Amino acid sequence: MNKLNEIESEFKERDFSKPREENVEIKIENLSMIFQDKKGGEPVTALKDVNLDIKEGEFISLLGPSGCGKTTLLRIIADLLQPSLGKVTVRGETTREIRLQKKYGFVFQNPVLYDWRTVRRNVCMPMELLGMKKAERTARVSKMLDLVGLTEFGNQYPYELSGGMQQRVGIARALAIRPEILLMDEPFSALDEFTKEKLHFDLLSIWRKTNKTVVFVTHNISEAVFLSDRVVVLSPHPGRVSAVIDINIPRPRNMESKQTPEFYEYITKIRNSFEGV
Repeated sequence: MNKLNEIESEFKERDFSKPREENVEIKIENLSMIFQDKKGGEPVTALKDVNLDIKEGEFISLLGPSGCGKTTLLRIIADLLQPSLGKVTVRGETTREIRLQKKYGFVFQNPVLYDWRTVRRNVCMPMELLGMKKAERTARVSKMLDLVGLTEFGNQYPYELSGGMQQRVGIARALAIRPEILLMDEPFSALDEFTKEKLHFDLLSIWRKTNKTVVFVTHNISEAVFLSDRVVVLSPHPGRVSAVIDINIPRPRNMESKQTPEFYEYITKIRNSFEGV
């Protein structure tokens, strides 16, 4: 099988008519995070006794108000922070091992694109750093731009794109190295509602086509309900899991999904599950 065929074979659309095997991919056990005050003040407990299993291929949202530790938890999963207590494993391996194997793709709140590089070269950058051959890089960049609907904008520069298009470039770049897990830190929070709504559909389409495990941080209840298989509600002071709610709205989801009584019931249930807010 040549490289382009390998790329094509990676994307097999999820069939929602068949039950998915529920293998635990990410296991969070008794995790706490305490930040020491560098000026000698009292330590701050950002997370306390967090336990959570995330299944392979699941779309899960970490939801909560500012200061509840959701981004801290995402960064611990990504091996960007080390917990004070407890541990996170991915299929039995440490987060460091998974990071070094390039199995994470990370999408930040700000896409952090390089203005002097075209869209194609921004998407290509992580593959350049990995030393991938030019032909493979070229084929994969084309595939990623097609996946996020930016094929015609490959030779544009970031400053020539809208905010929503820049975020799609960030998603394409994160997927370019074939990660098994996509970690997203409030990627749509700075966008207007119309752009955000469009990107919700784009993201679900990408998730359906790639079958990645997605861990998505948000403080928007409606966003979490629409996107997720499960919503993990984090309450602050200190950050802890106050509820894990299965979202049983049928997929694929569309605008009509947001108009159902069930959708509003989930929003109410989640809002009532917050503690200490």
